[in-house]
Amino acid sequence: MEHIKTYYSKEIQTPGGTLIIEGPIEPEQLAEYKFHEGLVAFRQPDQQLEALIEIAGLPEGRIIIARNDQTIVGYVTFLYPDPLERWSEAKLDNLIELGAIEVAPDYRGARVGQTLLHVAMMDDQMEEYITITTEYYWHWDLKGTGLNVWEYRKIMEKMMGAGGLVWYATDDPEISSHPANCLMVRIGSRVDQESIQKFDQVRFMNRFMY
Repeated sequence: MEHIKTYYSKEIQTPGGTLIIEGPIEPEQLAEYKFHEGLVAFRQPDQQLEALIEIAGLPEGRIIIARNDQTIVGYVTFLYPDPLERWSEAKLDNLIELGAIEVAPDYRGARVGQTLLHVAMMDDQMEEYITITTEYYWHWDLKGTGLNVWEYRKIMEKMMGAGGLVWYATDDPEISSHPANCLMVRIGSRVDQESIQKFDQVRFMNRFMY
């Protein structure tokens, strides 16, 4: 499958200043920016920037960023699912995962996350993909936001909804381990029925056969 990446950008005003939301960003461009010190959800800022540069260099990898001048204050990543996850067992070259989305605390509450997803979906190539994201409450910044799991879940659903992702049922053990966890999916308009059926088979792998 050819992974065509078409650049889009949008400017938004936030209390922290004007932000450029743009992408997919090339690795060479990412290397010229610095990471906001508040982006620590997954690893230290310098290490996470290195990870994003690596993802941007993958054939299917997509990085959309929010930046204030030369500083990245938010981002979203898209790439193939981890080989150890059940989603890779479908062996679909048109299934990609929204692996991470993060916005620096100083810029939250200004629809930055929703705009990141909106810009990501402006690329017509996204109509070729089944896009999934797995939401686990233990990844959420409950302490920093003061929200409970259900309040945070509602925010995540609203944000993912801006990218056209909706809730899908699954029997995945990790997702099923807590009712706040969820699988969210966007099926592009040009995804074939065979791919959808293969995806459905990995969504439910523990069905009893009668």
